[in-house]
Amino acid sequence: MGERTADPNQGRDIAALAKGGRTNFFGFLLRLAARLPFLFIAGRIYGASTLGRFAYAVLVVEFAAQLATLGLKRGLAQQLSRADDPHVNVVADALLAGMIASMGVAAVLMVFPQAMFPNSQINGLELLLPLIIFAVAGSDIALAALAYRLDIGATVRARSIIEPWTISIAAFALSYYSLRDGLILSYVLSMVAALAASLYPLWRSYGLPQGWRPHPARLLQLARQNVPLAAADAIEWASRRIDIAILGLFFSPAIVGIYYVAQQVASLPQKLKTSFDPILGPVITRNLEEGNKKAVAKQVAQVGFWIIAAQIGIALALGIPGEAVLGLVGPKFVGGNTALAFLLAAEVVAATAAVSESALVYTARHRNLMISMGMIVVQVALTFAMVFLLRSMDFSKLHQAAGPAIALMLALGIASIVKAWLLSRILGAPVFEWRWAVVWATVVAATIGFVATRVPEWSELALGLPLILLSYGYIIWTRGFGPDDRALFRKVETQPLPEP
Repeated sequence: MGERTADPNQGRDIAALAKGGRTNFFGFLLRLAARLPFLFIAGRIYGASTLGRFAYAVLVVEFAAQLATLGLKRGLAQQLSRADDPHVNVVADALLAGMIASMGVAAVLMVFPQAMFPNSQINGLELLLPLIIFAVAGSDIALAALAYRLDIGATVRARSIIEPWTISIAAFALSYYSLRDGLILSYVLSMVAALAASLYPLWRSYGLPQGWRPHPARLLQLARQNVPLAAADAIEWASRRIDIAILGLFFSPAIVGIYYVAQQVASLPQKLKTSFDPILGPVITRNLEEGNKKAVAKQVAQVGFWIIAAQIGIALALGIPGEAVLGLVGPKFVGGNTALAFLLAAEVVAATAAVSESALVYTARHRNLMISMGMIVVQVALTFAMVFLLRSMDFSKLHQAAGPAIALMLALGIASIVKAWLLSRILGAPVFEWRWAVVWATVVAATIGFVATRVPEWSELALGLPLILLSYGYIIWTRGFGPDDRALFRKVETQPLPEP
């Protein structure tokens, strides 16, 4: 059980993390409410094949955008905490570096567009799709700068309201224009809207650069310093997408589309973790600068428990009635239920690795990178092995397509053990906190969920899903939460980190 700390800085840090947690959980609910309509529209109106083609193209574009951010989604907090220049000028340097990198990766994809559409013909405007990389990278860097000042609300607005609702509304409207291009055009519109929603609060918070001029040498140094971070970010991102890439080698676009829907549902809990990165980064970097390693260990363990507890509850609520959830998108997508179950489990076991990495990228960035590279090699090897194994056992194609999800779960589990062990050694304190209340809450929620699957589908979703969450949450609240945990539900004012 958590204990109230006497250290005022520690209390302030927990309050800041809790505030980010509250905001991001609200953002998760908003994103869930917006993402499901998009999947419904894409599945019911456009179909599995078109959705699979869209998924592959977006996968490649977002991977390129991930590279173009140069690790600044997490690295910018460290740059700002050490900067002697005005923060607005540091942010301007970061944005310019991201735009230059975007130019390079976009040019590569425009020269080799088959990387985005390997199994289908390229249509006119699709050649220009790589230009959206500028918007994706720019938005990520701007939101990272806002998060340094503890403004998580901007991320929620841009990523959980404006982006998903824009793509949902646009996908429906553009279906009357073109069932071939509507999904990709709606994606472009959503990214442009998210960029606008990121740059406006950035200008309100930081203002315009004063006396700033581009410094090529400083930009080059910034890019070089962030290579381990950029690589770690790219590997973490790729670990959640490489399964789609490998599926495209073995299965039809329709199978890829079904798996993509399962992946999108399963990735919703992941947003709880990734949205903690911006608020956790500044807190960790400040404590490391002060040499307070014990505080970092406590914060990693605290946030890790919050994320694991929330993800297990969400996984139970989405996984037990999984057939009913996927059935909302279309009858054809119900076959992705097996993949959905393993993908949700993968998000739970990944939480410890992901939170540990939030500190490892500052304390052991090269060793962290090596572990991440080893993990993705293991994941790729296991993915091929699982597909071939399930194929040799004459499983159906939809069950074979669950092989990458099983491989992801196993690889992330190994990474969690190794990264938590390494960080614990570095900080000299445990970074993982297990509580038996999670087991009792899971047993009760799973029992209720099993009963819910025996009733008609509409009541399984309308009554069963909320009951699973409520029963699980009640036990965690009464048996698993201590004083620091309950800070998640207390409104505490936090102050932005000061300018140098």
